[in-house]
Amino acid sequence: MKKLKRIFIYVFLVVASFISIFPFLWMIVSMTNESVDVTRGRLLPGTHLLENIKALFGTVDIVTALVNSAIIAVVTTILTLVIASLAGYGFEIFQSRGKDWVFNILLVSMMIPFASIMIPLYRLFGNLTDTVPAMGIDTLAAAILPTITTAFFIFLFRQNTKMFPKDLIEAGRIDGLSELGIFFRVFVPTMKTTYAAAAIIAFMNSWNNYLWPLVILQSPENQTVPLLISNLGAGYAPDYGVIMTAIVITTLPTALVFFFMQKHFVAGMMGSVKG
Repeated sequence: MKKLKRIFIYVFLVVASFISIFPFLWMIVSMTNESVDVTRGRLLPGTHLLENIKALFGTVDIVTALVNSAIIAVVTTILTLVIASLAGYGFEIFQSRGKDWVFNILLVSMMIPFASIMIPLYRLFGNLTDTVPAMGIDTLAAAILPTITTAFFIFLFRQNTKMFPKDLIEAGRIDGLSELGIFFRVFVPTMKTTYAAAAIIAFMNSWNNYLWPLVILQSPENQTVPLLISNLGAGYAPDYGVIMTAIVITTLPTALVFFFMQKHFVAGMMGSVKG
């Protein structure tokens, strides 16, 4: 009975794993085939990989799009980690009469769809175009600023700060460290798993962000990879082999970030603290 149960579990896991990984396998296979083979659902590798790569780099400026996406994703991730961790740390460590009200208002903001504030944001950055051109419409700064932190990341850091040993804070104060010194020299190294989990989520969200860059970035030299892939598929006769090649290339950065930091991801989401 135990053997049958174990066999059933392994068969179920194999099937579930195959279903999960099949879209990625099909995507990789499709980048080696011609467009007509992709539309026919061909599941065998082809010999058109080099042609698809040459067509991709010869048709669109994917290098510039990758650089733009990398700048936006890296800067957004760094600012998100700094601002959200400072806010989460402050909400949990420091006592204030109205902090819970402020935190609840932040949580309510998670229920507001981004589409409902997109027009006011666009008008805001439109007004900045004349006064502060570096932060106006069609700039990378305008694509970064509205997304540098969210209530979710503040909530994540506050919940994980509940697991932080408060004795370390008192020890730091006794040793003469300032509050910022305690934060950067004691809290940050101790909460590295939380930072890793937040970094993965923030990087992936920023790298895959489509709606706001579509609205605020108007020139081809500022477009990101989601916009570039969307433009590739918007033609009268899209080349699906080239599109799949672009998707595979643009998926690699997020996959590498996750694989390098996956050991800390689960621990950070579960609120673990490691020194």
